[in-house]
Amino acid sequence: MTQPTTSNPTDFIREIIDEDLRTNKNNGRVATRFPPEPNGYIHIGHAKSVCLNFGIAGQYQGTCNLRMDDTDPLGESMEFVESIIRDVRWLGFDWEDRLFYASDYFERLYAFAVELIHSGDAYVCSLTPDEIREHRGTFTEPGKESPYRNRSVEENLDLFSRMRAGEFADGAHVVRAKIDMASPNIVMRDPIIYRIKREPHYRTGSDWVIYPMYDFAHCLSDALEGITYSICTLEFENNRPLYDWFVEKLIQGTRPQQIEFARLNVSYTVLSKRRLIELVRNSHVQGWDDPRMPTVTGMRRRGYSPEAIRNFCAQIGVAKNDNLIDISLLEHCVREDLNTNAPRALCVLRPLRVVIDNYPDDLVEEIECPNHPQNPDKGTRTLPFSRVLYIEQDDFLENPPKKYHRLGPGREVRLRNAYIIKYESSVKDEKTGQVIELHCTYDPETRNAPPADGHKVQGVIHWVSARHAVPAEVRLYDRLFSIEDPGSEEDYIKHLNPDSREILTTCYAESSLGKAEPGSKYQFERLGYFCADPDSVPGKPVFNRIVPLRDSWAKAAGGKKA
Repeated sequence: MTQPTTSNPTDFIREIIDEDLRTNKNNGRVATRFPPEPNGYIHIGHAKSVCLNFGIAGQYQGTCNLRMDDTDPLGESMEFVESIIRDVRWLGFDWEDRLFYASDYFERLYAFAVELIHSGDAYVCSLTPDEIREHRGTFTEPGKESPYRNRSVEENLDLFSRMRAGEFADGAHVVRAKIDMASPNIVMRDPIIYRIKREPHYRTGSDWVIYPMYDFAHCLSDALEGITYSICTLEFENNRPLYDWFVEKLIQGTRPQQIEFARLNVSYTVLSKRRLIELVRNSHVQGWDDPRMPTVTGMRRRGYSPEAIRNFCAQIGVAKNDNLIDISLLEHCVREDLNTNAPRALCVLRPLRVVIDNYPDDLVEEIECPNHPQNPDKGTRTLPFSRVLYIEQDDFLENPPKKYHRLGPGREVRLRNAYIIKYESSVKDEKTGQVIELHCTYDPETRNAPPADGHKVQGVIHWVSARHAVPAEVRLYDRLFSIEDPGSEEDYIKHLNPDSREILTTCYAESSLGKAEPGSKYQFERLGYFCADPDSVPGKPVFNRIVPLRDSWAKAAGGKKA
């Protein structure tokens, strides 16, 4: 198994496995699986499960399967299957030849249901869905048995066969396990295991008009694949007795053990698949790969690396109780990775034209710049320097405050890796009064050196040569929601952050970025980390902001930007 190399952590799940290995349970085998339903793209919560299941398999020299739990044809598609395969592989994990589908087992699952009917442990129920709900009871009151609960085995088998043959309408009959309608666990009150659903399946087409329920198919698929540990999130804790009931009734030999852990909840986002689908379908975002989405494909497009995501999942660990993880930890892991690996570059987002009056009009110099100031092994690049430059608009103020260390009347700054320039005058738009051009002078003796008279210049700003710069579009992405826990809100849409995306179309990047390959990551000096978007074309790159240089949000500000 080829997996990312990591240290061997410990947690309560691994402690269970260690004890099982000590007693030679499962003959020393460790087999896990990642079993998504292919009805959407996987997100950062799934990434935690991916890292956990594949990580355990790698740590114990075991196996981890990738399986699509595709038992509900409504909403499932090959698009989602392909996205899951692509995303798990991008995260760095390999299932070798162990890609499975629950739909591979439809015939076996049908036979299992027949076996339960034969043994008197299942029956065909003809109550309507509403009647089934009414009969189920409440948390304080037991349920009532269905009037069809004691049908004969022969009648049940006949009806189930005819259900498969398509003789009945959707909802006319279901197959239910016969367990205990008085059980304090409502899940165990004769749960449905098969229903009629005339929906074509993306793999089996119209071969089936009945489909197994998730709770029935999932545990038996685990057992058929020889899984030893069925690791799932806490919302399945109440389902564990049902998981075990099906396995004990139908499986001989080694049986999988269900273990629950706390699902991942991340601040300033939602991880409910239903809500993510709503965001996409209702065009609140630009699609599943929108860089604001917590999907793996969205994070990849934004510029997150698999290493950063794996590091985040390792840092949050595995817990028994649900909690809300601050998204700033994820962003910290992303910054930490990018700070080490991203080359530096210059880009001006909101350009202000600067003319250096005493610089020769026909001169172009080559300025050598390090690609990474802390890592000389990443080499250098050359930038053209000329008389007319672009700097950021906010690097000049007509009436600067005392601690403002950039350009203003009587002030000077150093241009990154180049000269010291001094402000002389400005040109304003006649209609708006906005400064549109600065006139400055430079000291030719200060190229990457202090002034000859020894006075200090506190401000350093970035720039690009106007003649050589590449026009670029920059998309400034921020957190999708404006409150810390939007998942707890019924009307979560009203908390969408209106400033979560800003598109700047008149940016200028250093000339070397004109051929930036989609997916290439950079630190734009003084601005943050950026990634070339797939929308880029030669000569007109498009960049997504991955994260700012530092966290710009503060809890003290009530979840608003500081």
